[in-house]
Amino acid sequence: MKILVIHGPNLNLLGKREPETYGTLTMEEINSKVAELAASLGVQAEFYQSNIEGELVNRIQAALADGSAGIVINPAAYTHTSVAIRDAISAVKLPVVEVHISNIHRREDFRHKSLTAAVCIGQICGFGVDSYLLGLRALVSEIKR
Repeated sequence: MKILVIHGPNLNLLGKREPETYGTLTMEEINSKVAELAASLGVQAEFYQSNIEGELVNRIQAALADGSAGIVINPAAYTHTSVAIRDAISAVKLPVVEVHISNIHRREDFRHKSLTAAVCIGQICGFGVDSYLLGLRALVSEIKR
């Protein structure tokens, strides 16, 4: 079983960008931890990152044809602005878990609203890298149900 893990804009700068908010782990280190957990759960994780909204939409749509059983996504800033990503998640009819490193509900008011959460099976935020790991566990559990 393959799980697609999508990182949105600016997450390629993790480890350098606002470590007080996002921690010191790089995206590659997060991917490594997720891949290790995926293997222990008997699934394969595939990773994708883009800063470009349309590329994220294309990758979500491509998940239909590439055998992905589900998606863990951190839409980052697009969480709060992208109807296109929301619609792509809705269109593919795959189980999707939205994750965030920081607790978006404890941040600026504009970050409190997620346009994508309503079309996901769940949202996990505020636990750093563990948000990804918890999201993967929840997704795999839901798929195997």
